[in-house]
Amino acid sequence: MKVISKAQLEAMLDPQEVIAEVIALMREALIAHARGECDMPMPMHLTFRDSNGAEGDAEVHVKSSYRRGGKYFVLKMAGTFPANRDKGLSTGCGMMVLCSAETGEPLALFDDQGYLTDYRTAAVAAAVARALGREDQALGILGTGIQARLQARLHAAVLDLKKIVIWGRTSTHVAECAFDLGDTLPGVEIGTVAQTGEIGKDCKLIVTCTGSRSPLLMAGGLQPGTHISAVGSDSTGKQELYPGLVRRAALLLADSRAQCEKLGELQHSPTEHDRAIEAGDFMLAPPDWERTGITVCDFTGLGVEDLYIAEYCYQKSQ
Repeated sequence: MKVISKAQLEAMLDPQEVIAEVIALMREALIAHARGECDMPMPMHLTFRDSNGAEGDAEVHVKSSYRRGGKYFVLKMAGTFPANRDKGLSTGCGMMVLCSAETGEPLALFDDQGYLTDYRTAAVAAAVARALGREDQALGILGTGIQARLQARLHAAVLDLKKIVIWGRTSTHVAECAFDLGDTLPGVEIGTVAQTGEIGKDCKLIVTCTGSRSPLLMAGGLQPGTHISAVGSDSTGKQELYPGLVRRAALLLADSRAQCEKLGELQHSPTEHDRAIEAGDFMLAPPDWERTGITVCDFTGLGVEDLYIAEYCYQKSQ
C-alpha cells in the first residue's frame, strides 16, 4: 500500500493547472451524484464529551463512496480538534484510504491531516461559483482557518479577484489569516471587518467557513445579487446563516438535500427543503431565477468528492 504524506499532497496540488483540474473534477463529482452514479452512505459523526457528558469542540467525520463500475472505493476520516492550537499541534486530523473495488485491497493511504477534505471543499465552492457565472472581483470570507485560506486561493483561480475581506472572532487569527492571504495572493487587497454584517458592503460573493453553532449572517446588509456559499455547517447543531436569509434566497442550492436537511443550513430551515436544488442538477440544467435576488448554496461535503480527489491524487502519484 502506498503511503502519501500531507507534504506530498500539498506539493502535488499546488500548481495552478492542478487547481483548475480539481475544480473541474469537483463539478464532475457533483454531476455524478446528481445522476445517481455513486453509492454514498450518510456521514458518520463522532462528537467528544468529557466525563460529565459536556460536549467539547472536537469532532470527527467519516465518509465513503463508490462510483458504480469504478475501480476504487474510498473511506475517509477527518476531524477538528481546536484545542490543539494551544498545544502547538495542527487542529486538523484525518486520512483517506483508497481501495480496489475488485479485491478490496487498500491501494493508498493519504496521511493528509484533513488536507484533502479542506482542498476539495474549497474546490467545490469555486466550481459552484463558476457554474453560477459569477464574475466578482471581491470575495468576503467569514472564518480564518485553513478553509478560509483555501477558499481565497481556489476562488482566485476562477475569478479575477482584486479584494478579499475577512471576518473572524479572534483578532490575532484575523491578522494571521490576512498576512497569509497577502503573501499567497500578491496584488490582491486584503481587508478585514469587525462585524459579520459589514462583510456585504464591498462583497457580493461570500463564503462562510466557521464551526459556528449560532447564526452569523443575515439578509440585512447584503447587496442585490449576492451569493453565499455556506460550507461550515456540516453536522447536527451547526449553523452560520439566519433562517430568514435561507428563506429569502431566490435560488437555493444544496450539495445533497438529504445531507443538508440533517447536517447543513437546511436543518434550521426545514420548510425550504423542497425548493432546494442539488448543485449537480443545477449544473446539468440551470433554471431561471431572479438575478437581483440572493442565492445560497448549502454545502455539507460529499463522500463522492473524497472519492474523486483520492482517485486523482493516486493517479498523479503513479
